[in-house]
Amino acid sequence: MKKIKILILLTILISCGGNPDNNKNKFEYKKIEKKDDFLDKKSKETVIILNSNDLMKFDKNELRVFEGQKITLTLNHTGKMSKEIMGHNFVLLKKDTDLNDFAQRAMLARENEYIPNGDETIIYTNLIGGGESDTITFTAPEKGSYTYICTFPGHYGLMKGILIVN
Repeated sequence: MKKIKILILLTILISCGGNPDNNKNKFEYKKIEKKDDFLDKKSKETVIILNSNDLMKFDKNELRVFEGQKITLTLNHTGKMSKEIMGHNFVLLKKDTDLNDFAQRAMLARENEYIPNGDETIIYTNLIGGGESDTITFTAPEKGSYTYICTFPGHYGLMKGILIVN
């Protein structure tokens, strides 16, 4: 039995090249420094793609940018329903905006694509339906956290997120 084990061990060593130092394929490990893409973009334009759907959802509930950074945001509606039935928009609110009050007034602002009169918004897209997109460009506001919502009636409870400005 010992002879069989020794024979197997020798067979393995011979088939593997015998001495590990004689292997032709040597592995070399190098430390690769990975740059943080988020920090590299501090002074550049940021492009954000935000998708919405017929299930009243944004695909991102947190967006991060830098203060003063140029932002190009595209809102896509990946669903099939029209904007009269399942319209979506992206509305970025100022810091101290009362979300519930704003959303209640937005429901009554049908003639203005559910954007109520006032100065609580920083920027917003057009209201879009299934298969449509809208793009806006703006400069990131001062450091802080800003709420974004869809103002179509009844959507803001599910369709909201935070824009974090560093």
